[in-house]
This record gives sequence, structure tokens and C-alpha cells, in this order.
Amino acid sequence: MLISGQFGPKSGISHSRKNANEQYLYNGWNDVMNFIYTDGSNSDFIGLCRLLDYYLNEIAGGEENRLQYIPYNALDDIEDVILVYENEEPVGCAGFKYYDDKTAEVKRVFVKKEHRGNGISKQLMELLENSAKEKGFRILILESGEPLAEAMELYRSIGFKVIENYGQYKNMPESICMEKVL
Repeated sequence: MLISGQFGPKSGISHSRKNANEQYLYNGWNDVMNFIYTDGSNSDFIGLCRLLDYYLNEIAGGEENRLQYIPYNALDDIEDVILVYENEEPVGCAGFKYYDDKTAEVKRVFVKKEHRGNGISKQLMELLENSAKEKGFRILILESGEPLAEAMELYRSIGFKVIENYGQYKNMPESICMEKVL
């Protein structure tokens, strides 16, 4: 799945591949932003997810306040991941996993604080949607919450609608589940 040049005005990639599962999606809006497709075993994805967990712990007032969510954020079953690099530094990620035959669940969307406000998360989500469509999914679902105001604003701005809490989140009133028909 190579989508080179779809969004950015430039083509050509300067970042080296880390393993055979990675494919370049495109070179971003300048010569230093690169997006790649990989999987949940990628070490940069794992590192970004650790930063995401630290950020969520900070918002929640400590890991003990989000223990019920931790089992649902395992990386083992996330096979589809988009990473963005600035120069050689990983700065953001987004992934999805199989939910059912027509639905993929968006997982682990994160952009480092110093890179927010530049449209990176919107581009990650657009690439994620395209990848899900290519794999035959017709719906994306996700779980978020009001404390994640920036994320909630992003999801609403790109067409996600609030739905009844699904699956493991049904009995978690702090959760807000959303859906987008592709």
C-alpha cells in the first residue's frame, strides 16, 4: 500500500526503512516529514505509545485512575499503524485493529506535544481511514473521553459521531465512543 505523494507537494523519501513490514505513504508538506505504514511491533510505535500512556496518566491523575482501560490498549493485536517522522525522529502515530468484518477500531492516536497544532493528527487519521478502506472496512469506531478535548475536537471535525458505548466500554460512563462511516 504505497500512497506516495497523495497529500504533500513533494515526493521522495529520506527516512530509511526499519523492517520489511514498513511502507512509505508519503513525504509530508516539507522535506522533513515522512509518514510510514507499519505494524504494532515497531519500536518507534511502542515508544510513542509509552509517551501516550504518560500523557494519559497525567490527565487522569495517575495510572491508578485509568487501570480499567489499560487491558484494552495492548499493542499485540494492532496490525495496522501509521507513523510520522520529522527528520529521523518519530513524532506521531495512529493505528487500528479488527473489530468485526466491517468495522475497525482506531487505537493509540498520539502526536508529541511540541508537534501539535500543525495538522499532523488530521493527516494521520486521513491515512488511517484510507488504509482501513483498502482493507475492506466500512466503519471506524473509537473510544475517547471529554478530558481529551483536543482529540474529541479532531474526531468531530473529521466526521466522527458519538455512539452508544460499545464492547468493553459499555459499562464505563467516562468513555465516549464514536463512529465514522467510511
